[in-house]
Amino acid sequence: MVSMMVLSLHKNLQLGLALSCLVAGSAGVAIADVTIDACVTQLSISHPTLAADMQSLCGMSSSIGSLVGFSLSGVLVHLFGSKGVYGLLGMTAGLTVVVGLILKESPSRSPGGKHVNEKFIDAGSAIWKTFQYGEVWRPCLFMLLSAAVSLHIHEGMFYWYTDSKDGPSFSKEAVGSIMSFGAIGSLVGILLYQNFLKNFPFRNVVFWALSLSVLSGFLDLILVLRINLKLGVPDYFFIVVDEFVSHMISRIKWLPLLVLSSKLCPAGMEGTFFALLMSIEHLGHLLSSWGGGVLLHALKVTRTQFDNLWLVIVIRSLLRVIPIGLVFLIPNVDPSSTILPADMLMNRRSEDVVETDKIEMTALLTNEA
Repeated sequence: MVSMMVLSLHKNLQLGLALSCLVAGSAGVAIADVTIDACVTQLSISHPTLAADMQSLCGMSSSIGSLVGFSLSGVLVHLFGSKGVYGLLGMTAGLTVVVGLILKESPSRSPGGKHVNEKFIDAGSAIWKTFQYGEVWRPCLFMLLSAAVSLHIHEGMFYWYTDSKDGPSFSKEAVGSIMSFGAIGSLVGILLYQNFLKNFPFRNVVFWALSLSVLSGFLDLILVLRINLKLGVPDYFFIVVDEFVSHMISRIKWLPLLVLSSKLCPAGMEGTFFALLMSIEHLGHLLSSWGGGVLLHALKVTRTQFDNLWLVIVIRSLLRVIPIGLVFLIPNVDPSSTILPADMLMNRRSEDVVETDKIEMTALLTNEA
């Protein structure tokens, strides 16, 4: 909240301070996110049949927030400017602070006066032991490789949307409204997974989602080659459909991996281990962004030059085939199954146990029961 307000109110903002504020804001969001992930993961271990439902609930909340944000982003930037929007982001961060103040919880106690460095060593040992289990490191390797080879070329597509003489030449507000349809697609993907796919094995759902992702990647090729206009389909409508479908498939692919990740966390360190798993996946996305940037640069695609953009799309789409051959790394079990050995799930000291009835999602669990 403080970093966003500094970005909004500081009159002579230097580059170093701006970058520091952006890093601090991202770190704050990450800490809050990991805290909620720890609660969800802990409940996924104690109530395995509800693991998919809880991840769907979190994903639905995220998609609704994305829908609101994308729908209003272009208008708000136009009305208040970029610094004014950062001020609004500071207010939304303040709402998260309020949630932290009203959240009821029992603080954990560490008997015996155990030092922080001893706890750190114990946690590192537990993480290493968990990663030696084949059912843990194989899905982690899949998440890393599948994210890394799915090259990120959104920058090239964005400039083609807005700056190309041969392209749609959309305004930034129009691009924001297009992104909102992507959020709707994510929401639909969550509903499809929750109502029809959550009981299927992880491997099956991911396999078919990856297969559809390969096909959806070629929709960008149809757009860039202007085939849609030859078929009488307007650019805006086609891009909206493309954004909707791609985000829907991406969410269907991602949700089973989230549920699986929540089942790979040993008891007593759910938040730490889940954050580690997500960091591995985000490392894959970072490599994807770098790879996409290198590919765009190598084929001389810039914000004004798009002659080889079609070739970039073809390469990106063909690389999406690689993760299909790696789905054997994912356990072929359904979300209600237990993956880790019993000793990893029951390795928590009684003093550190957080009772289920003290967690905020008790009402959900009671209703489902």
